[in-house]
Amino acid sequence: MRAARYYGKQDVRVEEIEEPRVGPGAVKIAPAFNGICGSDLHLYHDGPLSPAPDEAHPHPLSGEHLPVVFGHEFSGVVEELGEGVTGLEVGDRVVVEPLMVCDECSACRSGRYNLCEKMGFIGISGRGGGLSEHIVVERRWVHPVGELPLDEAALIEPLAVAVHAVRHAGIGPDASGRIAVVGGAGPIGLLTAAVLRAYGLKTVVSEVSDVRRRKAEESGVADIAVDPANEDLAGIVREASDGAMADVAFDASGVSVVLDQLFETLGAGGRLEVVAIHTKPYTLNITGALTMQDREMGAAIGYAHDHEEAIRLAREGLVDLAPFITSRIKVDDIVEQGYEKLLHDRSEVKILVSMR
Repeated sequence: MRAARYYGKQDVRVEEIEEPRVGPGAVKIAPAFNGICGSDLHLYHDGPLSPAPDEAHPHPLSGEHLPVVFGHEFSGVVEELGEGVTGLEVGDRVVVEPLMVCDECSACRSGRYNLCEKMGFIGISGRGGGLSEHIVVERRWVHPVGELPLDEAALIEPLAVAVHAVRHAGIGPDASGRIAVVGGAGPIGLLTAAVLRAYGLKTVVSEVSDVRRRKAEESGVADIAVDPANEDLAGIVREASDGAMADVAFDASGVSVVLDQLFETLGAGGRLEVVAIHTKPYTLNITGALTMQDREMGAAIGYAHDHEEAIRLAREGLVDLAPFITSRIKVDDIVEQGYEKLLHDRSEVKILVSMR
């Protein structure tokens, strides 16, 4: 079968590999669409980073070295069921929670498997990937999506990241009347705003890019879109909240100055949730920013038990994923029209790749 395999920095090759076979408790899937993620871009442009293995060090759970099949944000159709598999039928539309975990560490035993000490990702760390014609996955990670279109279903994985962050911040499905600020309108920022709107919050999205601000407005996930470089973000939030300021803010940018701006938008007792990965240290005046305002600060990573809620939001029309699909390409064009384009084109939100 054909698959796109990651060999290292700026080296992804579409080639023929052996087709996987179904074993007991596993499901064989024909991937339909695969989204390109920010982690894929980092791996392609910067070289192997954890949890990806390299030539010398295999991943501790998959046992695989480079090259590995790429692609972890994918949807597909069930082709074959292994012995003992229940709850699925051949032909079902599904998505994969692309994790590999040890089931032995304290995080796994407590149900927080997104914090597994040996965490790996299908499509990054081994065990196949969505950029292939066939993949075999443990039943536990396969989620049926009903009649949800397969292109939209490919966004369930990043939507689950947003759901996890919102839940981690203590926001549930009935939060009407509250105000949230989202800093950064990339894919995760937009999807976080979408979940917040689905839960009834009024959303203010802060983004310096004109193109991404327009996407936040046109997709309906932002009640107010603000350019923090040229507008007074805190002042706009103050006006929108009748002086109470925001109940919660989400950092989806990974930039320190955005954190500073978000703290300025929070009201007394508010919470700031970090969703982005920060590559540089951040200096915080704990007394001024947190203690004297009785505030909370938290951070969320990945997802655990969040895919079902993400699927529900999409299937019930509470989150419309279609506006975030900005391009569709074939796997043979993934470097030029995928990894290279996303490096420079801010108009792209999610590029979907198909094998056929």
